[in-house]
Amino acid sequence: MTSALIPGPLNAVTDVAGLRVGHADDAALASGVTVVLFDQPAIASVDVRGGGPGVRETELLAPERTVQRIDALCLSGGSVFGLDAASGVTAALAEAGRGFQVGAARAPIVPAAILFDLLNGGDKAWGRYPPYRELGFAATEAAETRFALGSVGAGLGARTATLKGGVGTASSVIGDLGVTVGALVAVNALGSATVGDAPEFWAAPFEIGAEFGGLGLPRITPPEAWFPPAKPQAGAHTTLAFVATDAVLTKTEVRTLAVMAQDGLARALVPVHTPLDGDVVFAASTERVGLGGDRVAALATIGHVAAMTLARAVARGVYEATPLPFPGAQPGWRGRFG
Repeated sequence: MTSALIPGPLNAVTDVAGLRVGHADDAALASGVTVVLFDQPAIASVDVRGGGPGVRETELLAPERTVQRIDALCLSGGSVFGLDAASGVTAALAEAGRGFQVGAARAPIVPAAILFDLLNGGDKAWGRYPPYRELGFAATEAAETRFALGSVGAGLGARTATLKGGVGTASSVIGDLGVTVGALVAVNALGSATVGDAPEFWAAPFEIGAEFGGLGLPRITPPEAWFPPAKPQAGAHTTLAFVATDAVLTKTEVRTLAVMAQDGLARALVPVHTPLDGDVVFAASTERVGLGGDRVAALATIGHVAAMTLARAVARGVYEATPLPFPGAQPGWRGRFG
């Protein structure tokens, strides 16, 4: 196993060749959508935990299902209304001629997951039809290798127990394997990303450089840090994550990658996977780098690195987030700790 990791050139999930990320959001709505768009259909799977998930087309990501590859992923705010965002992504892909071939027809494959941001102060009085379909379309059209972090896209309305949540990303290059691993996350957790009322992040042991402040862990962890103040609305939370690698993996191996990557959430958020969260981790392979030698050992390394990379992405999402412009809005990390 490699003894040292370095981030990719962008320190972003898009350091994994073959994918792009797009955001679309509405400031008055205080909600938005983030899309992962694959240049070519990618092998994908998912691991769902917590008590309140909201998902679309995740069943087809099981290893035994017929469809092996997907065209895009959609992460959205809006709770159940945000599931409409995937329809907008599907429409954009259909216009581009993308999709699973069924005779003369094509059906774009777009799994999706949603987080709860309906009580964050934004104007949710949208009438009969919520705006997420159009936001999904716009996020797909906006997909690029460089993208914003913090209070954007699916993370615009996100919160944690103590600080504003948001979109984070990170990447790691595994030199021994010649493989890149990336993570993307929208942090909207019941738990806290920081150690109690201190500025240090639970993910500090995995930080590379000073990507979220370089503070390390506090010398003493107070007992109350393990029990941050809860936001006790059932199903009103959820962290949505995606990990990717350019290693050539099977669908079963990608499922293992998603399972291992969930530990990244456990290393960065306290508590996590509660009955009030619907945490989802998608995983994908863009199939660019072959694995030689001991394949099982290589997959173990990739999964371990994915968990560390996801932990870093969670901290970056909170570190980069800015508060919503509403009375009583949660502070951002920078505003509180500078």
